[in-house]
Amino acid sequence: MVDVNVRPDIDAAAAKLKSAVGSKREIQKLPEVLWEGETVEMLAPGLYGKGNGLVVMTDQRLVFLKHGVMSQQVEDFPYGRISSVQWTGGMLMGTLAVFSSGNKAEIKQMPKDAGKALADALRARLAGGAAVAQAAAPAPGAPAPAPAGGDIASRLATLDQLRAAGAITDEEYRDRREKILDSL
Repeated sequence: MVDVNVRPDIDAAAAKLKSAVGSKREIQKLPEVLWEGETVEMLAPGLYGKGNGLVVMTDQRLVFLKHGVMSQQVEDFPYGRISSVQWTGGMLMGTLAVFSSGNKAEIKQMPKDAGKALADALRARLAGGAAVAQAAAPAPGAPAPAPAGGDIASRLATLDQLRAAGAITDEEYRDRREKILDSL
């Protein structure tokens, strides 16, 4: 549990971290890179390129922030440009691969629990965005295509994983599960 006292959404996300070793400076500098009205949902430390930094999942994008004494790095991945996410976990650490605009970004040395929870939450967000885009696609007057049973099953499975990982509360779980089932 990490206590940083920066801003309520950042504090809540940081409190879920087991350790902020190597990321405390990034957490403090995070408000400077966020867009107006952007809310932080999850944080995880990781190694991207040449530096240790912080992976930030917001309500609008995924951000990697490294703020060292000699160099700073900010790279963001708007959700609309992320095509897929891959998580590879080892015994203690793992790698998050983000496929965006034909490129692959690998964030390594992420703690297994935080990295997997972030990857699952990111998949759920992308699945929700894909469902919104798919629902907007039919021509006016045409019935919306019914989601495939496997899609609903995978969304429910992802939702179960998010709750098990502590990424969402029981109340959020019930609300999201109800919305998924209502979409049948």
